Amino acid sequence: MGIKQFLLWLPMIVIAFANATLRELLFIKFYSEYRAHQLSTITLIFLCSLYVWFVFPLLQIKDSKQAFLIGFVWVLLTVCFEFSLGRLTNKSWEYLLRDYNLLAGRIWLLFIFCLFILPYLCYLLKNK
Repeated sequence: MGIKQFLLWLPMIVIAFANATLRELLFIKFYSEYRAHQLSTITLIFLCSLYVWFVFPLLQIKDSKQAFLIGFVWVLLTVCFEFSLGRLTNKSWEYLLRDYNLLAGRIWLLFIFCLFILPYLCYLLKNK
Protein backbone atom coordinates (compact mmCIF):
# COMPACT_ATOMS: atom_id res chain seq x y z
CA MET A 1 0.00 0.00 0.00
CA GLY A 2 1.31 3.40 -0.95
CA ILE A 3 0.83 7.02 -0.11
CA LYS A 4 -1.98 7.32 -2.69
CA GLN A 5 -4.13 4.78 -0.83
CA PHE A 6 -3.44 6.59 2.44
CA LEU A 7 -4.37 9.95 0.92
CA LEU A 8 -7.58 8.44 -0.43
CA TRP A 9 -8.46 7.33 3.12
CA LEU A 10 -8.24 10.90 4.47
CA PRO A 11 -11.49 12.21 2.91
CA MET A 12 -13.34 9.50 4.81
CA ILE A 13 -12.52 11.46 7.97
CA VAL A 14 -14.38 14.43 6.49
CA ILE A 15 -17.25 12.14 5.48
CA ALA A 16 -17.39 10.73 9.02
CA PHE A 17 -17.46 14.19 10.60
CA ALA A 18 -20.18 15.34 8.18
CA ASN A 19 -22.14 12.19 9.01
CA ALA A 20 -21.72 12.81 12.75
CA THR A 21 -22.94 16.38 12.24
CA LEU A 22 -26.00 15.03 10.44
CA ARG A 23 -26.61 12.68 13.37
CA GLU A 24 -26.34 15.46 15.95
CA LEU A 25 -28.38 18.04 14.02
CA LEU A 26 -31.08 15.81 12.56
CA PHE A 27 -31.25 12.19 13.68
CA ILE A 28 -31.03 12.98 17.40
CA LYS A 29 -34.15 15.18 17.08
CA PHE A 30 -36.27 12.25 15.96
CA TYR A 31 -34.61 9.24 17.57
CA SER A 32 -32.95 8.25 20.81
CA GLU A 33 -29.15 8.52 20.96
CA TYR A 34 -28.97 4.76 20.54
CA ARG A 35 -31.14 4.69 17.38
CA ALA A 36 -29.53 7.84 16.00
CA HIS A 37 -26.14 6.21 16.34
CA GLN A 38 -27.34 3.07 14.57
CA LEU A 39 -28.85 5.11 11.74
CA SER A 40 -25.68 7.18 11.55
CA THR A 41 -23.60 4.03 11.21
CA ILE A 42 -25.76 2.90 8.29
CA THR A 43 -25.51 6.29 6.57
CA LEU A 44 -21.74 6.28 7.07
CA ILE A 45 -21.51 2.86 5.42
CA PHE A 46 -23.55 4.18 2.50
CA LEU A 47 -21.54 7.40 2.13
CA CYS A 48 -18.17 5.67 2.36
CA SER A 49 -19.33 3.03 -0.10
CA LEU A 50 -20.22 5.73 -2.61
CA TYR A 51 -16.91 7.46 -2.02
CA VAL A 52 -14.85 4.27 -2.47
CA TRP A 53 -16.82 3.36 -5.60
CA PHE A 54 -15.95 6.71 -7.19
CA VAL A 55 -12.28 6.78 -6.17
CA PHE A 56 -11.72 3.10 -6.89
CA PRO A 57 -9.87 3.71 -10.19
CA LEU A 58 -7.37 5.86 -8.30
CA LEU A 59 -6.58 3.00 -5.92
CA GLN A 60 -5.13 1.00 -8.83
CA ILE A 61 -5.93 -2.34 -7.23
CA LYS A 62 -4.38 -5.19 -9.19
CA ASP A 63 -5.65 -8.22 -7.26
CA SER A 64 -7.83 -9.33 -4.36
CA LYS A 65 -4.87 -9.56 -1.98
CA GLN A 66 -4.08 -5.89 -2.54
CA ALA A 67 -7.76 -4.99 -2.10
CA PHE A 68 -7.90 -6.74 1.28
CA LEU A 69 -4.60 -5.14 2.32
CA ILE A 70 -5.97 -1.68 1.58
CA GLY A 71 -9.14 -2.46 3.52
CA PHE A 72 -7.12 -3.77 6.45
CA VAL A 73 -4.90 -0.68 6.55
CA TRP A 74 -7.92 1.60 6.27
CA VAL A 75 -9.47 -0.18 9.27
CA LEU A 76 -6.26 0.24 11.27
CA LEU A 77 -6.04 3.93 10.35
CA THR A 78 -9.70 4.46 11.26
CA VAL A 79 -9.50 2.74 14.63
CA CYS A 80 -6.22 4.49 15.51
CA PHE A 81 -7.68 7.84 14.49
CA GLU A 82 -10.88 7.23 16.42
CA PHE A 83 -9.14 6.21 19.64
CA SER A 84 -6.47 8.92 19.34
CA LEU A 85 -9.05 11.64 18.84
CA GLY A 86 -11.17 10.20 21.63
CA ARG A 87 -8.29 10.17 24.09
CA LEU A 88 -7.20 13.68 23.04
CA THR A 89 -10.71 14.88 23.86
CA ASN A 90 -10.57 13.14 27.25
CA LYS A 91 -13.05 10.39 26.46
CA SER A 92 -12.74 7.37 28.73
CA TRP A 93 -11.76 3.96 27.39
CA GLU A 94 -15.19 2.73 28.50
CA TYR A 95 -16.86 5.42 26.38
CA LEU A 96 -14.64 4.66 23.38
CA LEU A 97 -15.19 0.92 23.56
CA ARG A 98 -18.97 0.96 24.02
CA ASP A 99 -19.61 1.30 20.29
CA TYR A 100 -17.79 -1.99 19.75
CA ASN A 101 -20.29 -3.92 21.88
CA LEU A 102 -22.45 -5.83 19.42
CA LEU A 103 -24.31 -7.53 22.27
CA ALA A 104 -25.57 -4.11 23.35
CA GLY A 105 -26.86 -3.42 19.85
CA ARG A 106 -23.99 -1.15 18.89
CA ILE A 107 -23.26 -1.71 15.22
CA TRP A 108 -20.05 0.28 14.72
CA LEU A 109 -18.25 -2.99 14.00
CA LEU A 110 -20.50 -3.34 10.97
CA PHE A 111 -18.92 -0.16 9.58
CA ILE A 112 -15.44 -1.46 10.41
CA PHE A 113 -16.20 -4.70 8.58
CA CYS A 114 -17.62 -2.84 5.57
CA LEU A 115 -14.57 -0.59 5.44
CA PHE A 116 -12.41 -3.69 5.37
CA ILE A 117 -14.27 -5.32 2.47
CA LEU A 118 -15.16 -2.22 0.42
CA PRO A 119 -12.00 -2.21 -1.71
CA TYR A 120 -12.46 -5.91 -2.41
CA LEU A 121 -16.16 -5.56 -3.27
CA CYS A 122 -15.40 -2.70 -5.65
CA TYR A 123 -12.59 -4.76 -7.15
CA LEU A 124 -15.00 -7.65 -7.77
CA LEU A 125 -17.75 -5.47 -9.21
CA LYS A 126 -15.51 -3.37 -11.41
CA ASN A 127 -13.63 -6.39 -12.78
CA LYS A 128 -16.62 -8.52 -13.81
